Amino acid sequence: MFATMSVVGVRREPVSRRERPAKPALSRRGIVDTAVRIMRAEGLEKVTMRRLAQELDTGPASLYVYVANTAELHAAVLDALLGEVDLTGREGGKGGKGDKDWRGRLRAVMTSYTLVLFEHPQLARSALVARPSGENYLRLVERVLDLLSRSGAGREQVAWGADKLLQDATATAAEQATREHDPRSEDDWSAAVGVLHAVDETTHPAISAHLPHLVSGTAEDRMRWSFDVLVNGITGTPVPGRAD
Repeated sequence: MFATMSVVGVRREPVSRRERPAKPALSRRGIVDTAVRIMRAEGLEKVTMRRLAQELDTGPASLYVYVANTAELHAAVLDALLGEVDLTGREGGKGGKGDKDWRGRLRAVMTSYTLVLFEHPQLARSALVARPSGENYLRLVERVLDLLSRSGAGREQVAWGADKLLQDATATAAEQATREHDPRSEDDWSAAVGVLHAVDETTHPAISAHLPHLVSGTAEDRMRWSFDVLVNGITGTPVPGRAD
């Protein structure tokens, strides 16, 4: 009797087949945060819907509820990184208040934006065709418009000018960052300079006349000059069809 009871009364604890805790619910914020983490560790080319689904332990189809496609995903990643842009423009200001330092502050904001993209050359190239639309991007546009409007230029000039400033900064970051991160860039640049210096003055008189200025100046000097050229043109050139 006692032997029978010992056999019947002792049962092994059932083992659950769920070896892992329940997966967290999917959300756009979680998807984008994971995409940013992958990009920082492995590069933007690895930020695909398939790779993201693998990281989140789900199927790619589940992600399309929150992100329409890879282009939208990259735009969302860019917007997340735009949160690192310093919108204060403190480094460009001279301590004054009101509208006095608008140019210096705007330059500082655009420089910060360029440097953020500079750290991620693939993302900078992507930004040329996939513009973000999230809150960080809106804050950036708001700040650029606000500072540029302090120049006294018309609203259409300011609106078109903000777009041109962001476009130029994005293209500059894409070019410079690619060159900086490409191990062959120095050799390619030396070869390009060599070609310019080797041209025949009789067949290419303009190139010969403008050397060595074609390849002079630091990247920082050229960025600063380009900014001034754009701002001077924006504030001094009316939008076509408008007199103001």
